[in-house]
Amino acid sequence: MTITKADCEQLRRAIKETADCLWALRGEVVEAPEEVMPNLTLAYRHLEDAAMRLGKVMQALDGGTSVYDRSQTPGA
Repeated sequence: MTITKADCEQLRRAIKETADCLWALRGEVVEAPEEVMPNLTLAYRHLEDAAMRLGKVMQALDGGTSVYDRSQTPGA
């Protein structure tokens, strides 16, 4: 299987829709055990990270490089 930029875009869209639904659900929670909100927040952040990582895949597929200058990147 060859991964394409279109595949990544489709997955990113689905992840972002899921993240939006999760954030909306988080806003509706009234009474819940104390671990619910922190875990909903972490789930949302993981979805954001997954979308960002797919963006990096798309960047690599385009032959792109990081937007950061190497001299400003820690450890570079």
